[in-house]
Amino acid sequence: MDDIKISVIMPVYKVEKYVAKAIESILHQTLSEFELWTVDDGSPDKSGEICDAYAAKDPRIHVIHKENGGAPSARNAAMKLAKGKYFFFLDADDWAEPDMLQDLYEKAEKNQAQFVICGFYIDTYYGKNQEHYISEKYCVDDAVYEDAQSFRENSYRYFDRNLLYAPWNKLVLASYLREHDIFFPEMFRDDFPFNLAIVRDAQRVVVCTDAYYHFLRAREESETTKFYRNLYEKREEEHGWMVDLYKEWNIDNPEVREMISRRYVERIIECVTNLTCSSCTLSHKERMQEIGRILSNPKIDECLRYAKIRSAYTKLALLPIRWKAVRLAWLEATVITFVKEHNGKLFALLRSHR
Repeated sequence: MDDIKISVIMPVYKVEKYVAKAIESILHQTLSEFELWTVDDGSPDKSGEICDAYAAKDPRIHVIHKENGGAPSARNAAMKLAKGKYFFFLDADDWAEPDMLQDLYEKAEKNQAQFVICGFYIDTYYGKNQEHYISEKYCVDDAVYEDAQSFRENSYRYFDRNLLYAPWNKLVLASYLREHDIFFPEMFRDDFPFNLAIVRDAQRVVVCTDAYYHFLRAREESETTKFYRNLYEKREEEHGWMVDLYKEWNIDNPEVREMISRRYVERIIECVTNLTCSSCTLSHKERMQEIGRILSNPKIDECLRYAKIRSAYTKLALLPIRWKAVRLAWLEATVITFVKEHNGKLFALLRSHR
């Protein structure tokens, strides 16, 4: 094609049960002037073969086969070859509504946007064969920002609704990425620093209230179900990046401080719960020591002063953290983990009301 409007970029690894649906959701888009780059990142299953089969039938689909290097290196490999005016980043175990690319493209073109943010769904599957699911919608009101300052002053709203953390709910102008030399950093949890790089110098941004993207949660192989040895250090680093971003922007107001503080203490709950998941490799003694180390951080008290906790569920979950009660925090996290691993429906409901 001479006129490629959008390059869809999709890293592929151990998703043979899901990748066909992801590809089909792009093939059924109402916008046809796209190319789909699927990057087989050394997947040991049949994911790469499935991509090859689709590519043999549709010239808009390209397949890269490479040694395993992680999702960041896979996306970067495709970004260097993609020819579309805009990039969209799709995960191979998710899927998109058929009018997503067309609607986002039209909004980007109409407003000459450097990127467009849209709403999304988190679909949490449960049941013996994961035949049921609960869908949570994340979105905000439509908005158009024509200068950097107005977007920066309102950005806390989009961080707060999880719209500025993942790469897959955005259409991004390719020339903007090239101009600022923005690629995915090849590191653990690369999504957030990539998004920070996008928003840092943005001048023209469109926010779309419609939700098009379906993020699937709770499959066994999902990144959201693993134990991460250094999750706490990663969350501390991300908190520092967020604080530094607003310092760089010279924005300090009660709304921003509250959002940053609340996000921080909510992630402390996540870090403690991570230590009680069934795949955790630490001994009980090591887990208790780690929880004690986390709860001793003075930033917790500082952030609790600014945070306005919205739900009874989160207020209850924060009590052991407020009290620095290590054993109680461990017990509470154990209950949360049990619910997460054995009752996906209840866990999704609790998350949606936090």
